[in-house]
Amino acid sequence: MCANTEDHFKDLWVISFVGRDRPGLIRDILQLPAERNVNIVDMDQRVLQGLFIMSVVADFSRAAITPEELEEEMQRRSESLGIQCMFLPLERYRGIRRSRKNLYVVTIIARDRVGIIRDVASVASARDINIERAAVTARGDLISIEFVMDFGESDPDECREWIRSECERLGLDVVVQRLDKARKEKRLIVFDMDMTIVDFEIINRLASFAGVDEEVRQITDKAMNGEIDFEESLRRRVRLLKGMPVSALKEIADQLSLTPGSEELIHHLKQMGYKIALISGGFTYFTDVLKERLGFDYTFANELEIQDGRLTGEIKGEIIDAEAKGEIVKRLAEIEGISPDSIVAVGDGANDCIMIQNAGLGVAFNAKDVLKKVSDGSISRENLLGLLNILGLADRRSLL
Repeated sequence: MCANTEDHFKDLWVISFVGRDRPGLIRDILQLPAERNVNIVDMDQRVLQGLFIMSVVADFSRAAITPEELEEEMQRRSESLGIQCMFLPLERYRGIRRSRKNLYVVTIIARDRVGIIRDVASVASARDINIERAAVTARGDLISIEFVMDFGESDPDECREWIRSECERLGLDVVVQRLDKARKEKRLIVFDMDMTIVDFEIINRLASFAGVDEEVRQITDKAMNGEIDFEESLRRRVRLLKGMPVSALKEIADQLSLTPGSEELIHHLKQMGYKIALISGGFTYFTDVLKERLGFDYTFANELEIQDGRLTGEIKGEIIDAEAKGEIVKRLAEIEGISPDSIVAVGDGANDCIMIQNAGLGVAFNAKDVLKKVSDGSISRENLLGLLNILGLADRRSLL
């Protein structure tokens, strides 16, 4: 069996073609091999900056021409075809085949600079991770590089954490997904509100308006230190707002400052047919404003109780906390008739952990380590539009 396999490789040749792109070029190149019964068993073709590049693996086992004869004939035709070609026997150059492949898609988002691909390749090489494919997309000074990497026999969680930490050290945003999950179509994108879509914490603006900044900050610190849970911290902070007029909420809502890139991002996602949801531990007064302004299909948040035009200091109904956010992701999948794997979740805080984990793709945005550790990757504040690259939509964006 082994001998037969080795004999088979003697009939396989890698043929590479480079030239100026034009319609019909693939047909013209492959016309002669097809006529001489040369079977194309593998192929990779793309156009880079108007340059046509194609490599094929050709099987000559039943061909009516030898590789040497085909190469000679293709060289004679190269000028009329407008291409250059090169023939290499596969058995001489083929690399080591791993017994078991463990493929992941690693997407890098960064401001363009020299050496990014080299740096990521070094990170992969340090853990014996093999890079099988790589593709670069650039829009302005924002560059994305999609690698398909084989983790081999290594522990996937250790590889993911290694790539995440090393890329962060290099100043690169990175998202790591299993190949099968990455290739599943995404249909719904859910966002957190404060410090994700909105560029500040709304509760802090309310506290400042009410003159209770320090009291709210102390409660927030206790929640972050684990001394009290999210629900208790939220109820305590809202009680400090008792008596605030609704006009104050309107004033803050009229001045909502969006995170750079968020409005453009949502615009493009909507044009491409995605459903968009906002799931917030904040307040419906503001999610309603954003729904009207940005066109969210779904919004979920906590409802402030209002009587006689003023806040009572209480919240109506159940609190939307981390667990509730996670359940809403599942509920949205049922409503839309899709798998949770078709949902992308983007958030910035510990309160988003379950939401991130329940989605098919979870992205930590400008986030703390606690969220980064449970997410598939992270995007820094200036690279929010890079989500289009992670979803493979950057090229489609340029057509809109």
